[in-house]
Amino acid sequence: MSEQLELPEQSPLFHAQQAGRYERQRLIAEYEEAFGCRLVILIDAIFPYGTTLLEELIFDADPEQDLHLLLNSPGGDGETAVRLARSCQSRCNELTVIVPDMAKSAGTLLTMGAHHILMGPVSDLGPVDPQFQLPNGSLAAAKDIIAAVDDATRKVEAAPDTYPLHASLLADVTALMVHQARAALERTDALVEEALSSCTGRSADEVAQLKEQLHEPLIELPATHAAIFGADDAIRSGLPVIKADPRSPQWQLIWRLWAKYFDLGLPRIYEGRRASHVLPWPQIAEES
Repeated sequence: MSEQLELPEQSPLFHAQQAGRYERQRLIAEYEEAFGCRLVILIDAIFPYGTTLLEELIFDADPEQDLHLLLNSPGGDGETAVRLARSCQSRCNELTVIVPDMAKSAGTLLTMGAHHILMGPVSDLGPVDPQFQLPNGSLAAAKDIIAAVDDATRKVEAAPDTYPLHASLLADVTALMVHQARAALERTDALVEEALSSCTGRSADEVAQLKEQLHEPLIELPATHAAIFGADDAIRSGLPVIKADPRSPQWQLIWRLWAKYFDLGLPRIYEGRRASHVLPWPQIAEES
């Protein structure tokens, strides 16, 4: 009698439709076995809804095992970033955040809660500049919101007849949003301290020193949310960065996995060995 074939437990059509997901999860499992850890993926802006989606990936994690988080984020809500860092830390022995591309603003805050930050040649952190979601789904930096409103105010004071023009240009910005943006900027230093403190084993003195070293390059000096803060910048500021060798088996495996997410168009993704949520970005209305 011939040996029985080992076939997928899913139905043929469903398995074919989900082949990309199963291949990514196979690479995740391969990484976990090779490096003795749990690997989860977070590709999204950081906002409160993401806490449940990340919990889905780590709710049963072994606190004695290391946790690796592959992170790509344009930023978002700093308070949520601190919550995510604390959640990850409570589920592992040591936390490593892997940044194949970028982890800006709130993403940078999340990396501050890690024991290790693995960065490659193009990896980029960035200014801790709170982000706000506009009604059309796009993101705007708190600094940019305040600067735009202040600039419009000066121009209207100088030429009152330009008020309708500036009002239309700032139609998506409310007075409440401006107030929230100013409050968020005032809380930035405190959020940095909370994010750094979420890393287990980091002393109060180490937190204070890192906070002081990070203030100028990540809060005070950057004029734009897009300012670059690479691995060497992070190391000079005292963050626990590991510069990946692009030729190493670890980075080669990470990059193969990252390429698959990039090919999907980078939707919002929360994925692990056993769970997978791929969500579309909100539709952004086209300007007429």
